Amino acid sequence: MLKIRLQRVGRKNDPSFRLVVVDSRTGPKSGNHVEVLGSYNARAGSPVINKERALHWISVGAQLSSTVHNLFVAEKVIKGEKVNVLPKKSPIVKEKTEDEKSSADEGSTEEATSTEEKEEKEVTADEAPKETEPAPEPKKEESTPSDDGEEKPAKE
Repeated sequence: MLKIRLQRVGRKNDPSFRLVVVDSRTGPKSGNHVEVLGSYNARAGSPVINKERALHWISVGAQLSSTVHNLFVAEKVIKGEKVNVLPKKSPIVKEKTEDEKSSADEGSTEEATSTEEKEEKEVTADEAPKETEPAPEPKKEESTPSDDGEEKPAKE
């Protein structure tokens, strides 16, 4: 199966990529690409894409990597919604609108009053007489033998 993916090129700490069509079984760094479709400079944010060839490979059955899919959607090569590229453990966090923030603030004040009431109830339950427990015995200092043959107290 063919894939359209990014191949990193360039210097260290200067991310720039090639858009390449490769066999899915080979790695992006192998250099065995079928065709170069364009380039993407991540720092400048300026992709250069050969749209006709990209659409040709998609029509033939090449699959897009998730980052390339998002890049093509942003450049309007294909239509659709962006895909979550993050791992499944960290989903996309949507920003709250002003209405949601104000309603969340109101809900938090209600929660605060209910927690205060719970704390007051716990205090009254704690006032009940308890049986006295014996005091714990103090720890004895242990001594360790040293190289000199003298015993010194152990450090805690």
